[in-house]
Amino acid sequence: MDDSRETQSVNAFVTGYPIKHSRSPLIHGYWLKQLGLAGSYRAHEVSVEDFAAFISSLKDGTSGFVGGNVTIPHKEAAFKLADRPDELSQELGASNTLWLQDGELHATNTDGRGFTANLDERHPGWDRSDRAVILGAGGASRAIIQAVRDRGFKEIHVVNRTVERAQELADRFGERVHAHPIAALGEVMQGAGLFINTTSLGMDGEAALRIDFSPLAQGAVVTDIVYIPLKTPLLAEAEEQGFAIVDGLGMLLHQAIPGFEKWFGKRPAVDETLRALIIADMEKH
Repeated sequence: MDDSRETQSVNAFVTGYPIKHSRSPLIHGYWLKQLGLAGSYRAHEVSVEDFAAFISSLKDGTSGFVGGNVTIPHKEAAFKLADRPDELSQELGASNTLWLQDGELHATNTDGRGFTANLDERHPGWDRSDRAVILGAGGASRAIIQAVRDRGFKEIHVVNRTVERAQELADRFGERVHAHPIAALGEVMQGAGLFINTTSLGMDGEAALRIDFSPLAQGAVVTDIVYIPLKTPLLAEAEEQGFAIVDGLGMLLHQAIPGFEKWFGKRPAVDETLRALIIADMEKH
């Protein structure tokens, strides 16, 4: 049966509060044009107080949208208000991608898939190690822990200034996840093949921790989910110490693929032209 989405205009959104900083419209706009699809994807700012009403209008069709992306501070509410959140969302307690199907609102979380797809593309073989270290235990770290665990890492060490926050994540994600205070960072890095920063350290000029990466395994990969600046101070330091690095921009690009495919009926690809487009936009601001 022909997919009617190819001939009629389909509208999708990204919502958050605030949302004007989002580069998602640039990403999806690029794909719509590249694939020659009739449709739109736009930023739609919704306050916390108005979010439930917005989801109601999405469900009953009055919003004019077929689905969209959800970012801070609405991810947890999106999960709770969806009719059919998938298993990834249920474990995380948060959703970032919504779509209408058979009269119900479905939800998933694509952050983890974006993270692993970025590493697969920029440094194949990153997942050969058994041991990973994750710096930070905030909301951004949840999907990363889940994705690394699901990729098969046997030991995942979460290091955080407040060890209680890290312990909450260890309790949530199972026996392969271990919580540690910052003081234990050097010890748990010993022999690890993957180091991930999920904190805002080094973002937009913020001060970064100085880290000695030498305890990592030979051939280890260091990555950062922050992508402004593209090469964060933490990544620059790891590179200077001889380790392979992967920036966080690809995570943003790859996490957008599943939603686009759900809403517009075609699977887009992340290419160097799209990457260059987003980098150019980052340099303007």
